[in-house]
Amino acid sequence: MDRPVTLAAIAGAHGVRGEVRLKLFGEGADALRAFSVFDAGGRKLTLKSVRPANQGAVASFAEITDRGAAEALRGTLLTVLRSALPPLGEGEYYHHDLIGLPCVSTDGTALGHVAAVENFGAGDIIEIEKPEGKRFMVPMNAQAVPEWNENGVVVDAAFVE
Repeated sequence: MDRPVTLAAIAGAHGVRGEVRLKLFGEGADALRAFSVFDAGGRKLTLKSVRPANQGAVASFAEITDRGAAEALRGTLLTVLRSALPPLGEGEYYHHDLIGLPCVSTDGTALGHVAAVENFGAGDIIEIEKPEGKRFMVPMNAQAVPEWNENGVVVDAAFVE
């Protein structure tokens, strides 16, 4: 499915010429340069420039020319279609693609679905929500998750709470 993928959110204005501060949800400011146009809450924004900044990035868009216009977009999500993202290599995944996938254990027990993907510095961790609403976390590595694809995630039974 070609769902929108959120790459950043506008955190507020930066300066008086319409630049915006961005909270990034991807690889960094450089990754945004691969895209020229973003969907921003139903309107299109054309990227003119982007540079890394403390805790995110600073960007300018052709359609935003003053501080007032930049401030009005605070909280707006910048998205692109999934099909616009670069292709993945073997064993790679986008967090967006894992969220919502059904999960089963290696013994065949239905576990729930992937509710979130986190990274606290030592690698990705998937958060699985059980049908009754409780959640547990599993490292996203070959030992804990021996198999995954667009149809679901298999978790080693030893890692299931």
